[in-house]
This record gives sequence, structure tokens and C-alpha cells, in this order.
Amino acid sequence: MRRGPTVYEVAERAGVSIATVSFTFRRPEKVKEATRHLVHAAARELGYIPSGSARGLAGGRTGALGLISLDYRPHAAPEIAGISGSGDANDDFRSFPVFVDEVQRGVEQECWRRGYAVMVAGANPSNAEAVLTDMAGRVDGFALFFAGMADDAEVRRVAERLPVVLLSGPGDDALSTVRVDNAAGMRALTQHLVETHNLRHLRFVGPTYDSDRRERYDAFRDTLRAAKLPVPRRPLAAAGDHREAISDLMRRNELPDAFMCVNDEVALAVMDTLRELKIDVPGQVAVTGFDGLVSGRLISPQLTTVRQPMEAMGATVVRVLIDRIEQPGIPAVSECLPVQLMVRQSCGCQPNS
Repeated sequence: MRRGPTVYEVAERAGVSIATVSFTFRRPEKVKEATRHLVHAAARELGYIPSGSARGLAGGRTGALGLISLDYRPHAAPEIAGISGSGDANDDFRSFPVFVDEVQRGVEQECWRRGYAVMVAGANPSNAEAVLTDMAGRVDGFALFFAGMADDAEVRRVAERLPVVLLSGPGDDALSTVRVDNAAGMRALTQHLVETHNLRHLRFVGPTYDSDRRERYDAFRDTLRAAKLPVPRRPLAAAGDHREAISDLMRRNELPDAFMCVNDEVALAVMDTLRELKIDVPGQVAVTGFDGLVSGRLISPQLTTVRQPMEAMGATVVRVLIDRIEQPGIPAVSECLPVQLMVRQSCGCQPNS
């Protein structure tokens, strides 16, 4: 294969330094427009295509950020989320986009604006270490979804080499976090059902295996306790079998006034189950979610939920990573973004969006 032109040749042709060539492709906002035109013209004339190593010559960087989900699921299979369907991606509009997709879009948009590429990877607890190590060798920093599913020591080992941001968790001196105010959102949602709709028997539905979900469940319990209402001892369907759990409640004549679901995906699955069991929502049982997915506005009844600023979370991740890349000595930060209660039809209200 013929050797391609190098960054040195582009710099010589454009009459600029190799650092300027690198910044033109990696951080174009830092280069004057006239200089960018010179560099791009030289690159076109020579047939130059920047590689990761060439783009990193100015600072030993790749010009790429990574995004890893440690709870990887192919979203083309609706039944994985408890939604009935054949598995065809076109079978159910609710299979995409979900929370991870919305945050990823925010990451991609901010990376595009800041001149960075994005690498995306999926993993699970069985291969998390290999994926983390591989990603660390390819990017200048990366963010982790569901970091609690990875070995803490491995995450910290990687964080000693390059910036890592967790999308949840309290944060500490070594690891930055970007999260939302889960407790405030769930508290507002629970209070709405109790105070506005006078509901007294509420059940929390879904697993609580990470810090975001645990914060929501704890806030749900604390709000019920403060209102002197019955507090369930454990979440319903913590293992994910919503149909069996709800059918069991029906057999025992113990349906609650409301199912408060850990996220919108679970809420959509619960509403499907209730529909199949001929239980009216919200006439017999209210249902709520947490995320603010587009699909919650497209179903009937529309889903009452707590909206996370998902795209803003992605953009914040990029900002935090780039700050730590460009200023290696700055301390880790913990960013907590506000959420918004969205009352709609599934709790008995009319939609406000």
C-alpha cells in the first residue's frame, strides 16, 4: 500500500506548524478561519487524511472520547425491555431511543461542536475489564453508564491513566460524575400522587441494581414514610418479571393504587401487561415512569414521568472530560442536573407537554 502524505507535509505546504495542523482537525475552534482554510486546502491537494496519531502530535492525544454502557442490550429487541413484539426493530416504536441513546446523542453533538470524535462500546460484567482496557488505549477520556456493574478497582486503575466520568454515583477525589437529582424527582412524583390524587397504596416496580435506581427507590420510601403511608418492604418485580408479579397481585386481590416504575421502559412494559389483563390505566391503577423518553408521549394514555435532561447530561460529560484533558491537575467534579415532573394522563391528569 502506498504511503500517504504526512502531517509534516501538510504543515510545510500550508506554511504552518504541525501543531496548527493537528488543532485544525482536532480543535478547529482554536484556529483562525483563514489558517483553517490554508490547512484544509493543503490537505486536499496532498490527499491527506488525519489519523488518530497525527491528530495527537500536538499533545499526545487521539482527539477522541469514549462512551461505554456496561448494561449493553440490543435495542432492536423490544421483548428484552418487557415489551411484547417479534424482535423486529420496526415492530415497536418504544424500543428506541431509550435513556442511553438520548445521552449518547448529547455526547455526539457536543463532541462535534468541540472537534472530537466519539467511540461507543457496549459491555457486560463478564467482559467489562477487557472493554475498559481496550477503550482506554484508544481515547483521551471516556464516560461510563452503569459503572456499578464493573469492578471498582479496575475503573480506578483506568482513571489513573486518563479522565473517566461516571454517569451516576456520588463521585470522589478520583472519579468525576454527571448525574441528575433522582431523589428530588421521585419525591415530587410521589407527592403528586399522594397529595393531588389522594392515592394511598403505592408500589415501586423494577430492579434497583445501580445508584440511580436506589436513589429513586429510597426517595419513594422516604416520601411515603413522611406521609405516614404504608411503605413496601421491597420493590415489585425486582428481577424484571412484571407480568407474573402483577398477575400474582391480582390473584391475591392486592392491586395498588399506583405502580411507580423505576424508569419509562419498565412503565411501558407494565402498561402493556395491565392492558392485556384488562386493567384500566388510570381508571383502576395509575402508572408512572422516570426518564422522559419520547415514547412516553406517543402512547395512550400518555405517561406521567420525571424528565431527565438527557442530552444536557451528554454535553456535560464532554465538557467535564475535556476540562480534565486540558487541565490534568484539576480535581474531579460531581455535576448534578435538575429534573422536571411531567404530569400526564397515566396518573389521571391532563398532559402538560
